[in-house]
Amino acid sequence: MNTLTERRSPNSPLLSTITAIARDRVLHAMLLMIVLLAIIDAPQLGTSIHSTLVSLWQMLPFFAIAIAIAAYAKATSSDSLIAKAFSGNPVRATVLAALVGAISPFCSCGVIPLIAALLGAGVPLAPVMAFWIASPIMDPEMFVITAAGIGFNFAVAKTLAAIAMGLLAGFAILVIQRYGGLSDPLRKEVNACCDSSCSDDKPASVNWRFWRDPERRKLFRAESSAIGIFLGKWLTLAFFLESLMIAYVSSDWIAGYVGSDNPFAIPLAAIVGAPSYLNGYAAIPLVSGLMEIGMTAGAAMAFVTAGAVSSIPAAIAVWALVKRRVFVLYLLLGVVGSMLTAWLYQLSGGAI
Repeated sequence: MNTLTERRSPNSPLLSTITAIARDRVLHAMLLMIVLLAIIDAPQLGTSIHSTLVSLWQMLPFFAIAIAIAAYAKATSSDSLIAKAFSGNPVRATVLAALVGAISPFCSCGVIPLIAALLGAGVPLAPVMAFWIASPIMDPEMFVITAAGIGFNFAVAKTLAAIAMGLLAGFAILVIQRYGGLSDPLRKEVNACCDSSCSDDKPASVNWRFWRDPERRKLFRAESSAIGIFLGKWLTLAFFLESLMIAYVSSDWIAGYVGSDNPFAIPLAAIVGAPSYLNGYAAIPLVSGLMEIGMTAGAAMAFVTAGAVSSIPAAIAVWALVKRRVFVLYLLLGVVGSMLTAWLYQLSGGAI
């Protein structure tokens, strides 16, 4: 009797979970899209579900590592050390963040848990934004695949573009913050995800072997669960939308607007690349093929850099994490940075 009463209690964890699921707008959006797709294009529904599951599976190792690092930082209290590393001289911290971001192995979605942890730990937004913009554009494995699929010069130029875009974004944030803006970038619900781990009774001293402390183990589990559930549902929605983009947007249509005869090829490539970008690895054969049928080198650079930063999965993940004004800045800095670096690459004639 007591168990049944507890389950029906307004404060019951089970009832709270059911209520949260029933009110979840992300779940509502997913269900609505599934129903509409089943009515409009039933064969595509199975393809989209399969594509979503495959994308989630492929990203799972990177996502799991990122969540584990973020939770480890909380459980060990080392997040304070991370904050200190990117604190101090803001210019030096921003430059360091852009350089590290350009060689980090995280994609635009996989880096989200780390960004949440850094912002939650009090790291200034400028170096975080520099890292955030630079990170998804290039990594060591991507460099090798890009050099093989498109060309060595293009791979080197893309790496330099990642660093330049990170620096541009970081210094732009520094200027805005100098005038008192962007003091609290995270959404309230994101801050709420780590309430237990960010509470005043959290251990202050750093303990690298957190598993020996029951309280720290609890913090690790709570942080991992909160970040995993919160971002997992958004990424599921993002990859489902990405599958629809793959199905209904033609690469021939893209090439028609970003050919060498169009003086606006680079801005159009950046704008088109932002929502229609697939992922770093899938984009390589796509861009290589588009260049063969007339896409300019600068337009190709704009497409891959803008797309890596502000693709649909990345944009939705960022929207779920930060406030609207930070989200708008993220998109604006990503697209503007991609166009500027693409123009420089175009003027160089594709040479480094």
